[in-house]
Amino acid sequence: MGALPVFRWRLAPDGYATRRQLRALGLRPGGQDVAAQLERPRRRGRGPLVAYLYRIDRAKPVRPMTPARRAALAKALAARRQCPGCGRDAGYVIPASLGTCVPCAYPDTRAA
Repeated sequence: MGALPVFRWRLAPDGYATRRQLRALGLRPGGQDVAAQLERPRRRGRGPLVAYLYRIDRAKPVRPMTPARRAALAKALAARRQCPGCGRDAGYVIPASLGTCVPCAYPDTRAA
């Protein structure tokens, strides 16, 4: 395989899309190789930002969510809400920076 065609940012021809753009169209790359890339120059000697492009005509439809996959996703999201300190469902995703829910991370030290 030769070198990939490189396009400047926002100047890609029709028929190409990033993964996010494919997803918005209800498509996925479907095993195809990267067809081209976009490059956005940056300042101060840093390398360019790169986005990979896929051919829309070779993309396949997104696989439907099965009941088992939906249940597995719900279980994984519930595990991210459970505090390892107190074991309660915090009602939000536990921040990785804290590692526990906010009440466990910052207990109220005032005696009431």
